[in-house]
Amino acid sequence: MNPDIRNIVILTGAGISAESGLATFRGPDGLWEGHRVEDVCTPEAIARNPALVHRFYDERRAKLDEVAPNAAHDALAALDRAWPGELLIVTQNVDDLHERAGAKRLIHMHGALRSALCAGCGKAVAWTGSLPPGSVCDGCGRPKLRPDIVFFGEMPYEMDVIDDALRRADLFVSIGTSGAVYPAAGFVQTARHVGAKTLELNLDPSAGSTYFEETRLGPASVLVPEMVRELLA
Repeated sequence: MNPDIRNIVILTGAGISAESGLATFRGPDGLWEGHRVEDVCTPEAIARNPALVHRFYDERRAKLDEVAPNAAHDALAALDRAWPGELLIVTQNVDDLHERAGAKRLIHMHGALRSALCAGCGKAVAWTGSLPPGSVCDGCGRPKLRPDIVFFGEMPYEMDVIDDALRRADLFVSIGTSGAVYPAAGFVQTARHVGAKTLELNLDPSAGSTYFEETRLGPASVLVPEMVRELLA
């Protein structure tokens, strides 16, 4: 790696958690855990069938107790602890494996399973158990709690912070992403525009591979520790 690298932005997607046993966001059949995305991840879906949507995320939340961070999560947490410059890990994932590995400089741009959001006042609270429709917000007292997930058509979290970090980046790395879901799929173009080096780590080439200076193919649990060792050498 270039010794001039000081500021790093890392984007992670479903591929980094797949080796821990979590299903990728959309499988080869186009379904997410047997459901059409339109039925479980849109504002219209939760308005039409709140019981289904709440139950779907309850099941995903419960699954977190059965999995653990893998070597890729551990390596990024080690980089977070050791990197002296700016570092921002932006994850599209709604699991908590980055946190459990120890990462601190982290943004969940698509929300988090272990969080509940009040559709009335916007307050978010930590949540670990089931979240039935009609759960009451302790902020405003209304029965408006929903999964704290950014549905299709909603604005991802902290985009201003992410954009600022990208514009200061010397290196942008994408790990285990499809390169097909915007706005995250456009991060590489922002990074290239400001002159950052760009690196993709993935099992297979993504929809955005042509935008990266370098693509390395293989399991995240192998490629990410290798990259971290290079950066910290």
